[in-house]
Amino acid sequence: MSDPQQPKSKGADIKPHDVDSAMVAVRRPLRLTHLGMVAERMARSFWPLWSVILGVAAFLMLGLQDLVILEVLWGAMVLAALGLAGSTVYAVRRFAWPSQIEALDRLDRTLKGRPITALGDTQAIGAGDSASETVWQAHVARMAQRVARAKPAPADLRVSKRDPYGLRFVAMSAFVLALIFGSVWRVATVTDAMPGAGDALAGGPAWEGWVEPPAYTGRPSLYLNDLDVATLELAQDTRITLRLYGEVGALTVTETVSGRTEDLGSVADPAHEFTVTQGGTIRIDGPGGRELAIVVEADQPPSVQLDGGVDRAADGKMTQSFVARDDFGVVAGSAEIALDMERVDRRYGLAIEPEPRETLVLDLPMSITGDRREFTEDIIENFSEHPWAGLPVTLTLMVEDAIGQQGRSESHSMALPGRRFFDPLAKSVIEARRDILWSAGNAGRTAQVLRAVTHLPEGFVRIEGAYLQLRVAIRRMEADADTAEGLSLEARDELADVLWDIALQIEFGNLNDARERLERAQDRLSEAIENGASDEEIAELMQELREAMQEYMRQLAQQQGQEGQQQQNAQNGQQMSGDQLQDMLERLQELMEQGRMAEAQELLDQLRQMMENMQVTQGQGGQGQQSPGQQALQGLQETLRDQQGLSDEAFRDLQEQFNPGAQSGESAQNQGRNGGQGQGEQHEGQSGQGQAQNGEQGGNSPGQGEPSAGDLANRQQALRQQLDQQRGNLPGAGTPEGDAAREALGRAGEAMDDAEGALRENDLAGALDNQAEAMEALREGMRNLGEALAQQQQQQQGG
Repeated sequence: MSDPQQPKSKGADIKPHDVDSAMVAVRRPLRLTHLGMVAERMARSFWPLWSVILGVAAFLMLGLQDLVILEVLWGAMVLAALGLAGSTVYAVRRFAWPSQIEALDRLDRTLKGRPITALGDTQAIGAGDSASETVWQAHVARMAQRVARAKPAPADLRVSKRDPYGLRFVAMSAFVLALIFGSVWRVATVTDAMPGAGDALAGGPAWEGWVEPPAYTGRPSLYLNDLDVATLELAQDTRITLRLYGEVGALTVTETVSGRTEDLGSVADPAHEFTVTQGGTIRIDGPGGRELAIVVEADQPPSVQLDGGVDRAADGKMTQSFVARDDFGVVAGSAEIALDMERVDRRYGLAIEPEPRETLVLDLPMSITGDRREFTEDIIENFSEHPWAGLPVTLTLMVEDAIGQQGRSESHSMALPGRRFFDPLAKSVIEARRDILWSAGNAGRTAQVLRAVTHLPEGFVRIEGAYLQLRVAIRRMEADADTAEGLSLEARDELADVLWDIALQIEFGNLNDARERLERAQDRLSEAIENGASDEEIAELMQELREAMQEYMRQLAQQQGQEGQQQQNAQNGQQMSGDQLQDMLERLQELMEQGRMAEAQELLDQLRQMMENMQVTQGQGGQGQQSPGQQALQGLQETLRDQQGLSDEAFRDLQEQFNPGAQSGESAQNQGRNGGQGQGEQHEGQSGQGQAQNGEQGGNSPGQGEPSAGDLANRQQALRQQLDQQRGNLPGAGTPEGDAAREALGRAGEAMDDAEGALRENDLAGALDNQAEAMEALREGMRNLGEALAQQQQQQQGG
């Protein structure tokens, strides 16, 4: 008797109609499985047949039958016939239609426990026993549930084992190429190889013709028999193919479009191929003949023109837009930059005759994905180091189309863009470099000019290293100029590179002193105002001024803090916030970009005077001491650093747990919390070789050489207590930012407490996660505290 307290089995209530419902639910997946088996067997049986069919179709569509001799064509046809017959026999013998029983068995094998077979089984043991029947019914019910959830068995369409060389892919690729580059109409030309094919084609003389435009036109091929026109307009170099069928001589072809004078062949030849080079007629005489008037479509030459003026970036990079056009598309182009001698100011170093230099030729960028019939692109080059930089030149563009026609733009006169130098000494060095590149005969004069410029370097040459390099270059120029051969071209080019590096060092050299860097930025900006500068150069100089000003203010504040200077006199002077200073800089940049240079220079002078008299006020009490808020913020920073260090030590100990054979601090990817093997002292409580000294203490030591987590837990506890004390003394109570800071620090304390518990349980991975949460909460609290202090300072200063 069954226990009344025992729950009933789920299968106890299964009725026979539930099994029938499961079998009804399996009909759809069974049908799909059967279709998949049909596709699978067809793929495995018929792949040779469709591969041969696709290969033969590709051969015919590409017109290869027109390129081989008759014997080779007949041989190919015999091989194709044998291949088709053999692959058909292979398919018929291998293919067998799958039965429903096979599909049911395939589906059953995809289910766990083969439930479909189980539903057809009968109970062989225990019939008549209620307990056994209950178990059997539960088993059948479970199988019925699995059958109801059956999904179609996937078909395996792979035939790689039967086609190890991938012949089916070769045939498919050839067919795709034939679809793209071939024509279905070419298949009919295979009948030319059949005996009496011409007679069978139309019961008498007949002809066919094809028109193939040049590839650069992008036009499709045409079938002449489908064109019911008397005049046909074609592009130059179009290829025409004619085929004559029937008795030889019944049809003849004459044409005047190819311009041929020799090797015309017989007008009665069955095949005619020629290229259209001029207008004329094509006449087919005989039954069903036709006459076509051919008009050659004029291919217009390409054109190109500049699109707007040249743009120069702050680093000297040139950008020039252009527009190119052609009726069928531009294929190539170039830009020629030549020195405009008529506009060169032939004075000083340019008075001597220049050494010959080749015209600069640049390849024009072509549109890659767009339509080349009309497109716009940019020429982007940097000629800052070229000898012609800054000199007048002419820019001429040239483009070419597919048949070799060229188009040129009008010559545009301009000064070859290059990097602009504002430092007077750097400008002198660049001018000297230009002179020796103009002609090596300028070496003596250039050395004399540079000696004069650097005669009194004090207060003028700010970078001593650049000055020394320049003096060496001067002596070398003088030595080479005094020789009979003069300055050689190799020495001249080497000196030019040296002078360029010296000029860059003078102009953009790194300045250690923030005050000197600020003065340099102001001088360069003043030079730009005086001589004019582009918007890009103005933006670069303004950015340099901002960075130099920020660095100077940081250095000034640090110096005043170290010396303990009092800022009581700041109450008698003018005060300016950071936002007001930023507004002043933006106003300066706006004036320069608008061309109001006089006002910009006046504003720059005011800014220079303000920076010279600048003093930075600190603190709340005016005595150079930190306010309580700043002290709290500094304390939180120290707590964050301590927490980071504690987390690093826990991570290193975790690494050593995964490398127990290594001594303390020695694992391949761990330098040790306190080092090891020359990296420092050993872990706490361990010898220099990582062996535990007090292995008996605690009773739960992880093992020899492995540090105890108790010390880390104690330090984590002390750090949490320190944070609780800092949180209680936190300023800004009652403000949203101050309350947010306290809430974030509270979350940091909870995370530290969880980390301490994990460390005491030697769960270093969990401790690392909690410590990461604590550090993130600490950073959030410091951000909120900083915002609270900023708002408090604004309120004290009246906004």
